[in-house]
Amino acid sequence: MAHTKAKGTTKGNRDSQPKYLGVKLHDGQKAITGNIIIRQRGSKYWAGEGVKLGSDDTIFAMKEGVVKFTTRKKKNYDGNSRIIKVVNVI
Repeated sequence: MAHTKAKGTTKGNRDSQPKYLGVKLHDGQKAITGNIIIRQRGSKYWAGEGVKLGSDDTIFAMKEGVVKFTTRKKKNYDGNSRIIKVVNVI
């Protein structure tokens, strides 16, 4: 039978696990090598000095130091500029 009975089943009962995105180490906190600083989708934050960008856009520390968030201007291809957030480990 191709029909679903009226009682006893639900269609929308499936849910995916949360991805736990966001900032893990804030400005001024100590980071050691390999610590994840930010989990993100897309390049909301850019990797600066002492950090690297993972394949899923995760920013992690490459050396020991203190996390520092800065901003700078970036020129777009169309000539407009925008302010980007940069993560550093100093």
